[in-house]
Amino acid sequence: MTLIKTKVDRRSFLKTSALAGGGLMIGFTWGCDPVEAAKAPPKEWFDINAFLTIADNGTVTIMSPNPEIGQNVKTSMPMVVAEELDVNWDDVVVKQAPLDAESFSRQVAGGSQSIRSSWKILRTAGATARQLMIQTAAKEWEVDAASLTTKEGYVYNGRKKLSYGELATKAVVAEIPEEVELKDPKDFTIIGNSKTNVDMKEIITGKPLFGVDYMAPGMVYAAALRPPAFGTKLKSFDDSEARKVNGVTDIFQFGEKIAVIGTNTWAVFKGKKALKAEWQKDGKLESTTGHDRELRRLLDSSNSNSVKRNDGNIKSAFASAEGTLERVYEAPFLPHNTLEPMNFFGNVTDEKVELVGPIQTPQWTQGRVAQLLKRPAAEVSIDMTRMGGGFGRRLYGDFALEVAEISDKIRKPVKLMFTREDDMTAGTYRPASKYKFRAAYKEGKITGYHLTGAGIQMGNSTRPDWFPAGGIDNYKVESHNLESNITTGAWRAPVTNFLAVAEQSFFDELASEMGVDAVQLRLDILERAKSNPVGEIDYEPEKMIGVVKLAAEKGNWNNPEPGISKGFSCYYSHNTYVAEVADVETVNGEPKITNMTVAVDCGIVINPDAAINQVQGGVVDGLGHALYGDFSFVNGTPQAANFDKFRLIRTKEAPNVDVHFVKSYNDPTGLGEPSLPPAGGALANAIAKATGRRIYKIPFTKQDISIG
Repeated sequence: MTLIKTKVDRRSFLKTSALAGGGLMIGFTWGCDPVEAAKAPPKEWFDINAFLTIADNGTVTIMSPNPEIGQNVKTSMPMVVAEELDVNWDDVVVKQAPLDAESFSRQVAGGSQSIRSSWKILRTAGATARQLMIQTAAKEWEVDAASLTTKEGYVYNGRKKLSYGELATKAVVAEIPEEVELKDPKDFTIIGNSKTNVDMKEIITGKPLFGVDYMAPGMVYAAALRPPAFGTKLKSFDDSEARKVNGVTDIFQFGEKIAVIGTNTWAVFKGKKALKAEWQKDGKLESTTGHDRELRRLLDSSNSNSVKRNDGNIKSAFASAEGTLERVYEAPFLPHNTLEPMNFFGNVTDEKVELVGPIQTPQWTQGRVAQLLKRPAAEVSIDMTRMGGGFGRRLYGDFALEVAEISDKIRKPVKLMFTREDDMTAGTYRPASKYKFRAAYKEGKITGYHLTGAGIQMGNSTRPDWFPAGGIDNYKVESHNLESNITTGAWRAPVTNFLAVAEQSFFDELASEMGVDAVQLRLDILERAKSNPVGEIDYEPEKMIGVVKLAAEKGNWNNPEPGISKGFSCYYSHNTYVAEVADVETVNGEPKITNMTVAVDCGIVINPDAAINQVQGGVVDGLGHALYGDFSFVNGTPQAANFDKFRLIRTKEAPNVDVHFVKSYNDPTGLGEPSLPPAGGALANAIAKATGRRIYKIPFTKQDISIG
């Protein structure tokens, strides 16, 4: 039994109303302590962000506060509330909440932390509501509340029962308990059982859920022409031809961009193409070749500021080694390429700033818009639509700022739309990076390990306290950062999306050089980190050992199928442990990935089918970009503007992904990102086994990976 303090008083929790129809609304803060409630009729909505409504007919409405980016939080977060409330999931209606910084904390889709950061808050909200139902029923029956039980929206007193709907109106006068009892996870009936995505019907029937679907009365459309190269700015433009396009109603400059306003999307896109603009240099025009030289130079340098960790004596370890290995790995910039291009709706008036659209960071965006327009943040509202992908691109909200500035100028409701070319050439990119690994070994053990990372605007390009930290006596990690005027930022599993590929590829080659099994090499390091760690570590070796062994077992690591070459990889990120085995077979002289076996320890699994989908999506995403991801710049200009020059993995190329979760009752951890980092390493190692050729650069397909 788990007791948790509600930390609320009656005044902050309950608000009563004389509204007709009865019912109880229990509002709660997803990340704050106060819990509020107000009486409400069925289907009545209140101006708060996080709440559940219990109607007198037994229907329960649960608002989901976090942005839904495809990670299924709009289903999974309400499942947690419904579990502790103890209702029938079929009686639950889920709605997306708008931004409300006073009621919620961390209304963010990023870092795979939505469930983890709100786990106890969600449970407490549901459990507090359940306890109110029990207390109300106890007064009705004049019995001890401790003698009552609940199930699927009813309070039971032996054979007698009262529905939450019957109790809702009277529950508003109940005293709020000082503490509530949370369920034992072993008794969960909703959590751990797959539930269909609450938006599934709307998605498959084409109902308007996404930002591109949003419309408002009197709305016009906008497109923007932006500088074609990083390091340039607008000098002048001629809009005479663009104004002749049927449907174009206005054209003007804002900042270093040109806005085209019109009555429909086609008109503004066509008008933008008809613009004649002259651009001038406004900074360094950077190229990928220059970045490559600078990053390599940084890898070979060292200073006190670059050192992130230094255990033991690296020099001594290498001096006394039986053998050493040094390798450099390289990865390019990458765009995000969400299925739904960037878009946002804005309506700026004297009274308010109304924004609607797909955004991962609504509160941060609200503050930036308020600063841009010199308006109080309280006047800026943001409603969140479902997102057609994000992967970090929708963290930055530049598109929301643009539409706010455009609407402020024309004082009309306006929808800003990006083309695919806008999305790919005026975006925020995964930084290019390079890693150099050096290892020394002696008597079958790694005695020295030295990692140096260098990335473009990455900050710290390493994770010095994660594996293999703690398992090697002499261990040094350095990181260098290269500034650039090319916008970079988070891309699914920031930093680790390539660091893991490089690290796990290196360990595989190192195991081969040492003449030991690749899985056993990792286990030996983990056992040392578990039993007698060197310095502080920021991961749990025991959990990583668990997924390593599970993946090796389920992936038949020790008994490969005839004609199959296997590659292994494991990684810890976003508080979650993942290990993967890639199966590669030869097809027409080329290696083809056919299967990925994945073992995951993410704590308790809320919604199994959705969890499997997240893992599978992360694996395929990681494989696709490792195989094909290629993006470069020449004189500040992106060299790909659409999918004719930027290759993504195709459906027929995706392998089967077999997912196994470690059975756990631990609190849930991240899941949207952790399966991506190990995928490329597992594939690279399988290809090496099949072909005898090691891969040191992304994309893999630009290297010689043919058989023989």
